[in-house]
Amino acid sequence: MKKLIDHVKMYIHRLLRKSEKYFKTDMVYLARGSFWLGSGQITSSVVIFSLAIAFANLIPKETYGTYKYVLSITGLLTILTLRGMDSAVLQSVARNFEGVLIPALKTKIKWGILSAVSGIGIAIYYYINGNNTLAISFLIASGFSPFMDSFGIYNALLNGKKLFHLSSTYAALSQIGSAIAMAGSLFFTKNLFIILFVYFASWTLFRFVFFIVTIKKFPPNNKIDPETIPYGKHSSMINIFDALIGSIDGLLVFHYLGPVNLALYSFALAPVAQIRGLLNNIPTLAIPKLSTRSSLEIEGVLKKRIFILFVLGAFISFAYILIAPYIYQIFFPKYLDSVFSSQLFSLVIALSLPQVIFGAAIGSKITFIPKKMLYLWNVPGIIFITSVLLFVGTFGINGVIFSRLLSVTSGFVINYIMWGKIKQNETKNLLSI
Repeated sequence: MKKLIDHVKMYIHRLLRKSEKYFKTDMVYLARGSFWLGSGQITSSVVIFSLAIAFANLIPKETYGTYKYVLSITGLLTILTLRGMDSAVLQSVARNFEGVLIPALKTKIKWGILSAVSGIGIAIYYYINGNNTLAISFLIASGFSPFMDSFGIYNALLNGKKLFHLSSTYAALSQIGSAIAMAGSLFFTKNLFIILFVYFASWTLFRFVFFIVTIKKFPPNNKIDPETIPYGKHSSMINIFDALIGSIDGLLVFHYLGPVNLALYSFALAPVAQIRGLLNNIPTLAIPKLSTRSSLEIEGVLKKRIFILFVLGAFISFAYILIAPYIYQIFFPKYLDSVFSSQLFSLVIALSLPQVIFGAAIGSKITFIPKKMLYLWNVPGIIFITSVLLFVGTFGINGVIFSRLLSVTSGFVINYIMWGKIKQNETKNLLSI
């Protein structure tokens, strides 16, 4: 039996190597990494989908809408925990500068204290205005905001060292553990405060545990790139609008349309968001590999892959539009009003899937982009926020979703401009040598 398994492995290995002349990439590396990252993402998607079923059937829409509003505001506040730092650390670790991990964590927590203070300020605002529910909710969130995202930086060490299997395993265990805790709270109570506390406490605990496990198993070396933390701060600041896109829609829908409509909007996004999540592993896999290749080498296959990914994304979008009504009838019967909005949002798959590989290529060569030019990445966020303010009052949830489609389209245009600049600057560097 063992000989048969070894024979199959060797056959697959040879097949992948032969396919490299057609795909122009290291298919063995991609398959190995994709297996671990893909299996981790599939586990995550199954867990999140199961938890969504529990939310949809066990608590009222108004409670869920308020819960999502608190998470949206907290997401905005965690901008202060320097989200771009993780990517900067990943790239440094890929170049064997691992010593920056602990200083980067301390920097994230230090800045995260500002998010806690801001959260307390919001809680005081709601208390003064007589909304004790939101006041207490934001006090709970504030206690965890400096730490919950910060401890997740261990993934930068694992992925930078290409330990995708461990990164995926730890992420899956965190997801499962937190989901079990959340499901337990939903079965036993509809109390918003308990649900929020369990959410923040479980995620913070699991990320802390796996951070400790990671640095004990793989103690970082003492090599430090002094540019990593300044670059992480700079990257975090210039990508503020990307973070806003992920959270501000919840704030605006809650403000203009109320908690029930926010619940409907959240369930319109949820299935498509999980499909997109399954496709987000390519940048993590690609950055360690692409960093060693020139932009001219990458350019040779980039255009063809972008076209293929667009066609694939369009097919996935069309398939989802056909099956969405059945998904909601079976799993989310209280949210049938979300079906059309979810079908509309599925178009983002065709638009964003090509950006996955485009983003990976740009991320691997980001140092060739002038710092001032990086601020162009805020343009999609500006377009999103502006269009939401224009459309939400008239078109409701669908207006917000249309704004998302506009934002993704503009993001592709910006990436095209960035890639052109990368090629230009890298060519200049080569000619000057």
